[in-house]
Amino acid sequence: MREGARRRGRELALSILFQADLGELGAGAAVARLSCTMDMLAEIWEMPAEERRKLRAEIEQFAIRLVEAYFSRAEEIDAHIERLAHDWTLERMPATDRNVLRVAAAELLGVSETPVSVVFNEAVELAKTYGTPASGKFVNGVLATLAREEGLVSEKA
Repeated sequence: MREGARRRGRELALSILFQADLGELGAGAAVARLSCTMDMLAEIWEMPAEERRKLRAEIEQFAIRLVEAYFSRAEEIDAHIERLAHDWTLERMPATDRNVLRVAAAELLGVSETPVSVVFNEAVELAKTYGTPASGKFVNGVLATLAREEGLVSEKA
């Protein structure tokens, strides 16, 4: 899978989880919006028709894997995030930060072929793009602690 497709797949997964979160939708209803959300993002990305045709299936498949990985372990992932986000409950956390963390945690815990450093970098970039000025640092800190606790990186990392 091309990294450009993965990057866009993460962004699509973030959009779907954000919609599910704010609209209080379950996994099925959230994934049902995939095609429409993909069309909207392709316009925002100014993705040429040929590139869209070539990459759409890859982008959507990766996004679905991430969304399904989150929903299959939602309670566990949310508990990790809330515990590691010192002084922040999920409800008080900015919705973008919460959902970037959900996508990244799902990828770390459920999509094993992705290097940890790639997950961190992509999550921080999404947080910086869509979140607050402090979002990148916050997301990085929570993910670093999660990765250490899960034995995905050494204590020194």
